[in-house]
Amino acid sequence: MKDLKIFKNKKIIITGHTGFKGSWLAFWLKSLGAKVVGISNNISNPSNFNALGLKKEIKNNLIDIRNLNKLKKIISVTKPDYIFHLAAQSLVKKSYMRPINTFNTNSIGTLNVLESIRNIKKKCTVIIITSDKSYRNLELKRGYKENDILGGIDPYSASKASAEIIIQSYFHSYLKKNKNLRIGVARAGNVIGGGDWSEDRLVPDCIKSWSKNKKVILRNPDSTRPWQHVLEAVGAYLLFAKKLSKDSKLNGEVFNFGSKYQKNFTVLTMIKKMKNYWHKVNWKIKRKNKNEIYYESKLLRLNCIKAKKRLKWNSILNINETIGMTINWYKKFYSEPKKIRDLALSQIKTYEKLILKRL
Repeated sequence: MKDLKIFKNKKIIITGHTGFKGSWLAFWLKSLGAKVVGISNNISNPSNFNALGLKKEIKNNLIDIRNLNKLKKIISVTKPDYIFHLAAQSLVKKSYMRPINTFNTNSIGTLNVLESIRNIKKKCTVIIITSDKSYRNLELKRGYKENDILGGIDPYSASKASAEIIIQSYFHSYLKKNKNLRIGVARAGNVIGGGDWSEDRLVPDCIKSWSKNKKVILRNPDSTRPWQHVLEAVGAYLLFAKKLSKDSKLNGEVFNFGSKYQKNFTVLTMIKKMKNYWHKVNWKIKRKNKNEIYYESKLLRLNCIKAKKRLKWNSILNINETIGMTINWYKKFYSEPKKIRDLALSQIKTYEKLILKRL
């Protein structure tokens, strides 16, 4: 991508670096020559982090962001040029089962990051990643804009909306006064891509079932999401960080990063499109029991006009490219796991070239 050489030799902290998006971000930054320091409380198995062999390449700090003292110490010792805060409990269903953990991680964890950087004494650009689910869900067809009302029926959404309120409070009360700091908030859409093994997510659920020749169970086949590839979101974070570090007018701003393709793709449509890339696809529709307490929105869409105008950003991959890159990663994982790193680097380089052609 254009001008990402700015990250070369920079010290960069990533919270949640062992997660799906965090590991792609860490790998991309390492390919750019950055010095990456990770903060995370665990490494799942399987994981994109392990598949990419990142453990040997970056400094890993296995701590919980709910531990303010340890978090403060790492940031103080590292003296980072950039911080990307991704660490979160990111599953809606799990948030119903463990609401206290979800609020503590997503809301108080974000508060701890903000408190840890409050008195930072060197120039540092901080990108805090929240969620499209931070918005009060009104099933808006026009797509949510950055100044729409925040809210959340489920604990996950509420925890992210709470984090956003905390961010705004800290920014205006403390961080805005610190001339060394620049803060930005990024809200991404529904991200898919190779290396996601989370529970209760469409692609991982499909791959886990299909790799064992089993049928995947679809509970919400008619739900739509702004599906986008992980490189679209991660690339947006990098672009935002680069521009924020150079432009003080972006300090404290919030940006949506979602798919520009406004056609709704349902879960069932996505499954059918995956048939073009996976050798055998089976599914069974089993709609949710009406007595289940779990709530998820049927329609989610982000309005990204602000990012296009002020950051010159837009998503560039169509749905077939997005699915193709995703499924090819999993096929490689099962057929030639030692070559995952080469494939991931190839996908990043291909995406960087497409950016130059299509933006």
